[in-house]
Amino acid sequence: MYAVCVTFTLKPGQTEAFLPLMIENARQSRALEVGCQQFDVCRAGDVVFLYEIYDDRAAFDLHLAAPHFKSFDAAVGAMVADKQVTTFDEVLR
Repeated sequence: MYAVCVTFTLKPGQTEAFLPLMIENARQSRALEVGCQQFDVCRAGDVVFLYEIYDDRAAFDLHLAAPHFKSFDAAVGAMVADKQVTTFDEVLR
């Protein structure tokens, strides 16, 4: 298991434009990526938190290379004030 936590702090006024793009990226990740086991999207005001579970680092790398992710990433770049990514390797199954 490989867990990815991402926290986006959005620029003022960008949340309503960002969320549909984020939700579609999550849906496509779950539907199209065999190694994506979970992809949760949470929100608190202008902060959006993602909790993603992949089979392993290789599955996450495939996610980063996927056309739907690249399209999402390009579309939201100007909406994001800050982005923090933390990854975790499984230590016990």
